[in-house]
Amino acid sequence: MLEERTVISSTPKLIGETVVLKGWVATKRDHGKITFVDVRDYTGSVQCVGFQMMGDLTPESVVSITGLVKARPERMVNKDSETGTVEIEVKEYTILNKAKELPIQVDGDGYEIKEEVRLKYRYLDLRRERMRKTLRMRSKLIQAFREYLFKQEFVEVETPLLTLATKEGARDFIVPSRFNPGKFYALPQSPQQYKQLLMTAGVENYFQVARCIRDEDLRADRGFEFTQLDIEMSFVEQKDVMQTVEEMTKSAVKAVGGKLKDETFPVFTYEEAIKKFGADKFDLRTEQEKEAGVLAFAWVVSFPFFKKVDTADAAEVADGKSGWTFTHNPFSTPIPEHVEQHLKGESIEKIVTAQYDLVCNGYEAGGGSIRAHRADVLKATFKIMGYSEEEIQSGIGHMLEAFEVGTPPHGGIALGLDRLVMLLAGETSLREAIAFPMTASGKTAVMDAPAEVSEKQLTELHIKVVMPKEK
Repeated sequence: MLEERTVISSTPKLIGETVVLKGWVATKRDHGKITFVDVRDYTGSVQCVGFQMMGDLTPESVVSITGLVKARPERMVNKDSETGTVEIEVKEYTILNKAKELPIQVDGDGYEIKEEVRLKYRYLDLRRERMRKTLRMRSKLIQAFREYLFKQEFVEVETPLLTLATKEGARDFIVPSRFNPGKFYALPQSPQQYKQLLMTAGVENYFQVARCIRDEDLRADRGFEFTQLDIEMSFVEQKDVMQTVEEMTKSAVKAVGGKLKDETFPVFTYEEAIKKFGADKFDLRTEQEKEAGVLAFAWVVSFPFFKKVDTADAAEVADGKSGWTFTHNPFSTPIPEHVEQHLKGESIEKIVTAQYDLVCNGYEAGGGSIRAHRADVLKATFKIMGYSEEEIQSGIGHMLEAFEVGTPPHGGIALGLDRLVMLLAGETSLREAIAFPMTASGKTAVMDAPAEVSEKQLTELHIKVVMPKEK
């Protein structure tokens, strides 16, 4: 048997040669003494023909096949397949792993199968063509973003996952410290503070494909875990960040075959968006453009910095002790003409922040701002929200200290990669754009978490579980 494996997509160029294929049995058709099997690998599938052999194969078994690549007769060519001009005359085969009857079928798009079942057997669900295509497109999109940013001399930097709780509009997931009884780390809602500290460090142009974790209510376009393209730039104004992001987004979307409505993204103020669309997230496409899968990007700018706390939102209540909380990000800066007003805490409802959101097809695709790089400006934000001096030092004292040792003006943005992939793939749920997403009830795919831990682990972590009383 030949040792070197041949990928299936290359077989049309190898007519007359003997090849070794390795992959999965996609379909099997018995015709008496002849058995037809379609074998699939990551590059495609091809028909394999065996004479008095392969009857023991089962769908989705893993096989190694040695055979002769033969041209199909003209009348037998499958024009719907990239390998439809050839077939493999099987000489010998080996079953590398025989598949039993599958709990779910992997042909078709899978929409008819309950999501909980698909996620339980996600390793099977990902075999279907729709899911494989989306995962590959996601990878190419991230590659395109990276290539653009590297050409612009950005530096990719990883930031910690174990950190301090930050005020970013949602509850934190916390991690107990075994070496520090009664103390906890927080998992990052975003790399916000670290990327600003990188600006203090003189990195100037930073990016990261960042994992972010927020304990918030779940829905189709939101989960506990998500991935964002995180960007921060020094010595820039709002227009500089928006121009860079716009060019990068257009370049990456086109690289994966996406269709854009506009080459120049339209810009609306927050007030204009509310007046015209009734919301700051809107869809600019026509019905025909929706059917064609067009992406319609637009910018929204000039947001109010603060809003009244929604008393039904526990996170807002916790963040806005004075009854005022931030609309987007407490680390933003007001627009230049509102800085003095911000420092004095006057006419709070009229303070406008240098915030910009990128919207697409009715969703928020990204959000960013020019940041506060002065300690007095950042401190004033938390004073407006009702924080005491002690609370400010405890929460952001390290940021205030950094801002007093030479932090340049800076700004950035975070683009939601899961959401962009969802839109590019024409899906309506974020879970279709993620390899192993959580269920709608917050349980992990495949593995059964959250789960109980042993008493030994709890003791090591100095934790005692107190169950809530029944109401």
